[in-house]
Formats: sequence, structure tokens, C-alpha cells
Amino acid sequence: MPHTLTLQSIRPITHNVHELTFERPEGYAFDPGQATDFALDRDGWRDEKRPFTFTSLPDAEHLQFTIKSYPSHDGVTEQIGQMTGGETVLIEDAWGAISDHGPGTIIAGGAGLTPFLSILRARQQEHGDLEGYRLIFANSCEKDIILREELERMPGLTLDLVLSDEDVDGIYHGQVDADYLDQSDLDFSQLFYLCGPPAMQEDVSTLLKARGVADDRLVHEDW
Repeated sequence: MPHTLTLQSIRPITHNVHELTFERPEGYAFDPGQATDFALDRDGWRDEKRPFTFTSLPDAEHLQFTIKSYPSHDGVTEQIGQMTGGETVLIEDAWGAISDHGPGTIIAGGAGLTPFLSILRARQQEHGDLEGYRLIFANSCEKDIILREELERMPGLTLDLVLSDEDVDGIYHGQVDADYLDQSDLDFSQLFYLCGPPAMQEDVSTLLKARGVADDRLVHEDW
């Protein structure tokens, strides 16, 4: 069922990521980690649906998305980054396979962090801390790190930052590859969450399974 949302505010999070806050339709529900099909309510764009994850708390009065824009693509995300208050978008009902199954290690690449923002925020709200949760967050450069200060403040969360294209003091320089996994003191019998660019997801999933992570201990969207 389609829903029309009115944009209340938009603010930059990084050089190419915006946080968009919308009025919430009465009765609209989602679980932390879920997404929806999202389209601009403009002529020529209504059929251009893209999946975006809710990053607000499920009981909040508003709906919020944290969306990365790709200006070079000349497409939906570029247009989203240029939205102004009062404009409308169309969304469908919530869907998605990523949800909170309890403490474990989250491996996220770039905008793949977004399903876990709502999960971590909701978990913190309910339990007061994130003891037992570890976030390995991979990006190209330091300027790409989404909501770093908030993540660093989350009580109990172990945060490991990884940068592939930039060498910064205090941050691991490289990729989430076999060497990284083997030197990171991970318990491969625990639960793992995974979201990021498709190639990264496939590579990391293969590496985790090779280290004994069973399918039922790996939480990700259906590929």
C-alpha cells in the first residue's frame, strides 16, 4: 500500500549523506532494520523506486532515512539530496530480512550502516547499553564515516573503523579481508550481521563461512 510522506527537514551528515525526516502516516509500522521502496513524488520519477532503510526509532513520531547521494549517477539519490522541506515522497509497506537477533558482530560498508542505526538506537533505548555488540565499519576515507560521533558515544558498543583509501592514525588501513578477520580476535561461533556493497557482502560472507560461521548465524538481506 503506498503512503505519501511530507519532508519536514533535511540535513547533511557527511559530504554526500543526508538525514531526511518526514511526517509519519497514522498506523505506519516497521521493525528496526527494515526498509521500504521509496520514490520521489514528481512527474517522471514516481516509478523510480529505490530501497532505503528506516533509521528512526520504531516508536518515533516521525520517519527518518539516512541516504547517500551519488551525483555522478544523475538519478534518484542525487535528486533526494536536493530536496527541500514540504516536498513529498511515496513509500510502500516495510520489508526486510535484517533484524536484531541479539549481541554479535556487525560488519557494515558505507551506507550499509543504515539498517543497523535503527537496530542499535532501539537496542540502546530498550536496554540502556549495547554490551556484546561490535561494529566493524568500513569506508573509503575518513570523511565518508556516517555519524561517527554518535557511534563513538553509544554505551557498550565496540567500534572498529576501517579505511581502504586513506591512512589515518588510529584507524585500520585496509579492507575487511581474510587477514583482517584473522587478526581481529573474532569469535566465529557468534552471530554476524552484514550489509554493504554487493561485492563486499559476497566476499565477506564467503570468508565468514570459510571460518565456520553457519548460515543461521549470518544475518543479511536476501541476495
